Parts: sequence; C-alpha cells; structure tokens
Amino acid sequence: MADEAKAKGNAAFSSGDYPAAIHHFSDAIALAPTNHVLYSNRSAAYASLQNYTDALADAKKTVELKPDWSKGYSRLGAAHLGLSQYGDAVSAYEKGLKIDPNNEPLKSGLADAQKALAAASRPRSSAANPFGDAFSGPEMWARLTADPTTRAYLQQPDFVKMMQDIQRDPNNLNLHLKDQRIMQALGVLLNVKIQTPPTGADTDMPDSPSPSAAASERKRAAEAEPAKQPESEPEPEPESMELTGEEKGAKQRKAEALKEKDAGNAAYKKKDFDTAIQHYTKALELDDEDISYLTNRAAVYLEMGKYEECIKDCDKAVERGRELRSDFKMIARALTRKGNALVKLAKCSKDYEPAIETYQKALTEHRNPDTLKKLNEAEKAKKELEQQEYFDPKLADEEREKGNEFFKQQKYPEAVKHYTESIRRNPKDPRAYSNRAACYTKLGAMPEGLKDAEKCIELDPTFVKGYTRKGAVQYFMKEYEKSLETYREGLKYDSNNQELLEGIRTCIQQINKASRGDLSPEELKERQAKAMQDPEIQNILQDPVMRQVLIDFQENPKAAQEHTKNPMVMNKIQKLLSKKAHLGALRQSD
Repeated sequence: MADEAKAKGNAAFSSGDYPAAIHHFSDAIALAPTNHVLYSNRSAAYASLQNYTDALADAKKTVELKPDWSKGYSRLGAAHLGLSQYGDAVSAYEKGLKIDPNNEPLKSGLADAQKALAAASRPRSSAANPFGDAFSGPEMWARLTADPTTRAYLQQPDFVKMMQDIQRDPNNLNLHLKDQRIMQALGVLLNVKIQTPPTGADTDMPDSPSPSAAASERKRAAEAEPAKQPESEPEPEPESMELTGEEKGAKQRKAEALKEKDAGNAAYKKKDFDTAIQHYTKALELDDEDISYLTNRAAVYLEMGKYEECIKDCDKAVERGRELRSDFKMIARALTRKGNALVKLAKCSKDYEPAIETYQKALTEHRNPDTLKKLNEAEKAKKELEQQEYFDPKLADEEREKGNEFFKQQKYPEAVKHYTESIRRNPKDPRAYSNRAACYTKLGAMPEGLKDAEKCIELDPTFVKGYTRKGAVQYFMKEYEKSLETYREGLKYDSNNQELLEGIRTCIQQINKASRGDLSPEELKERQAKAMQDPEIQNILQDPVMRQVLIDFQENPKAAQEHTKNPMVMNKIQKLLSKKAHLGALRQSD
C-alpha cells in the first residue's frame, strides 16, 4: 500500500501537481513511517511550493533515518538555501559530498550556497544587476516549475540554456530580454505580472518594449524589491543587436543538429539503420543538450538487435536529461526503451526483474499506457517462465510419495505440504490434487477438498478417484443428492468400482431416512435449512405460482389434481421432493 501511494506521489510530482504529491507521500509515510525516501520526496514537493520550512523538517527527518544517504543532505541543503540560511546550506552540502564526493547535484548545490553566502556577506555594488537574487539558487527552478506557463518552457532546451546562462551571470539577462519567454520568467521570479503581446508561438521574438511600458516595468520591479536602494535600470538591448560569435556558433550548431536528426529519422523509416546511426551521432556531436538524439539512436539499436548499445544510450539519456531538467516524458521514453531492450535480452525469469523495475521507473516519470502494457506483459512472461523453470515431473512424483507416507502416518498437514509442492512441480497431474483433497477431507477443510476434487476431474474426467473424492466431500457436507449424482457420474467410467457403489448405497440410505421418518427434529431442521440454501430450491419457493401450488396441495385437493397435469409444475414439485424440502415449504405457506 505504501509503494502504491509513493508511486502516485511520484506521478503527481512529475506532472507538477505538488499539493497532490504531498498528499500521496503523506499517505505513504503513515503506512511506512521509517522509510527515508518518502520524507525525501515530500521535502522536494514542499520545496517546489517554496514551503521551505516544511521542506527542512522533512529533510532533517530523512537525514535522521538514513544518515549515510547523500540525497538527504541534498534535500537539507536546498531547504536551508530556500530559507536563506546559506551557512547551514554549505554545511549540509559538504556533509553530503563526504559520503558521495562525485555527486553532481551536491556539487552544484554547494556552489550555489557558497555563491549566495559570499553575495550576502559583501556590500552590494550599485552597478550590480537589480534582478540578480531572482536567479540565484535552486529556488529559481522551483518557482518556474510551479507556474503553469513557465513549466512548459522548461521542456524547451534553448530556454533552459538561457536561464542557466543568466543564473551563472545575472548581467546576461540583457542579452535575452528580447525573448518573450525570458520576460515571462522574470515576471514569475519577481512575483509581478508582466504584460506580453500575444504571439503565435512561445519562441517568437517580441518587439522592444515602448518607453512607457519599460518605465512601468521598472516601477513594478522596484515595488517588488522594496528593501533595495534605487539603482539604475539597464535598458533592454535593441532587437537589431548582433549576436556574439559564441552565440551565433551555438545557434548554428543547433540548427545543423536538427537537420541531422531529420535525416536520421528519414533513414530510420527506410530501415537504413547504419545511416540513421551516423546522423544521430553527428547530431549529438553538434548539440549534446537534446536527449532526443540519444533516445532515437537507442531506438535504432533496438531494431538492429544491438541491445547493449541501446541500454547504454538510454542510460546516458536519463542521466543527461536529469542534468538538463528535460521533459519527464523524454526521461520516461528512454526508460521504456531500456526496458524493451532488457526484455529482449531476458533468457530466464530472473532476467525479467531489471526490465520490470525499469518499466516501473518509467511509469513514475510519465503514466504512459503503452509502458503499462509492456510492464504487464513482462510480469506475465516472468511468471510463466518461473512455472516452466519449476516444472519437474520427477521431483513432483517424489514429493507426492513423501505426502503419501505422511498420509499413512495420519500426519495430514505435513502431507498437504508435500502434495502442494508436487502440484507446483507438475500442475497437470490429477493424482496430487486427488491426494490433497483426501487430506483436506480428513482435516475437515471441505471447501478446499471439494475444489481439489473438481480440479482433479477437470484435468482428467476419466480419473475415477476424482469422483470418489468429490462424492465423499459432498457426503460429509450432507449434500447427499449431489454426492449421489457425483458417484453415479463416476460409474460411467468404471461401472464395477466398489468405492463408487458403496458411496451410492450410503447416500441412498441417508436420503431414505427422511421418507421413513427416521430423522430426529434436529436432523430434519438441518436438512430443511440446507435445502433452503440451494439456489434452485430458493428460486422455486420464491415463484408466486409455485407458492400458490403448494398452498393448493395443502388446502384444495381439487386444484392440486389440476396442477398434477402440468408437467412444468410437477417437475418443480419433484425437485422439492428430491431435496426433502417440501415439509419446510408447506410450513412456510401456512
């Protein structure tokens, strides 16, 4: 149950629904209060909502439960950073790096905390960018993710690169103000509403703002930061400003990479896999900030049967995608393709375990129906292989013989254990079901015995022992008519079977006791109650016509004679008589 709530929380977090994520993680914590991962996940959700106080409490609990887990210190550092507790943040990140010195998120967080600490400890320069604080630390990404509009922008690699560039040096904001998405992000970070002209696409370049709009914007920015001294606002660069050589080169490389990707897609459709690989590889060399080149190349490797290469590309795509904060759907796609490759490599039931785990991870990133279908297929294939691998008729016979020995010693629970193992080793052998049914009968577990006897008959309708087992169970359940019917069915396959003939004789004796009046009041009451539980009898007694017929048989002999001429009525009367339920029926009609 805790894992189910955790999976729901992960899915909600991936979709940006942080309140729902917190709700599901809280449910999971209630079921598993010592699971450190749950507190870590809820801390991340609180931080995404800028609720750093609760994020800090959960981060501390994570570290308390698992002090040797580096991610706990990453959560702790992020929460301290969000609360502007820069010294504590630096300390948390440093503790995490002692555990995992190569952890990139911890290194990045430490750098942010140290930078924030240094900035807080020195006097602000009048020439500094007035918006610098808005772009510092991990809270920038949390705020952008929390806003529906900017959350969509985070799925665009060029926007993420620009934001990273501004975060490294806030003065670079001037280079990107002409991009409408940057203006929108600035408004979110400053908690002010920036009016933007409607455009046909997110990547359209807006016109330079009018003098009045620029003045209004400067006024709102100043209101958003009342604690700062008035500073000179840098004017936005003109739209016609030339890009730097580095920016031109990067833009050109991205364009060339997209052309290589298109060429790779065309080659893939033509089944020209080698050419497709070449184009996707070239695209990666030109631009390593778009993981679709990796996932596409992985798809080609999968088609070529190069499963190891496919897995490597998928792992790289997931790792790089997390660094770039790529769309969670892209991460899920890479994980799903890795799962497909692992399924192709599977040769035994255990080989399916990493594939199943990978599909589950993909579903936590994005609930894709195709991935869910592949997960179900992998789980089914694993189960079937487990049964095939466990199948061993020789061992099944040995276990059945062990069960027989315990049965002879009247050690029925031990016998059941060995018969059950025999069934697992060879589920198609009716003898093991028959023997276990006999054990269940001895133990008084009649429903289990009946189920095994019926399975025995299902596997081999000519196996007479199945009918004797079933008839015996029904007899002990005092369903004498059904027992009699089972014994007679068995005689079709062995007309001289003494066990079946003896079963028929004892059933007839019990049935005739009622007609001779040999039943005690308790036995009569018990039989009537059992008969009333029979669905067929209940239907007859609930029929208004039959109720009137029963009344007529008791009170109106002339009408009763007319009823005897109706074959349908007499058939139902005969069924009541065969169950010996007519006495109860007559009493009910009084």
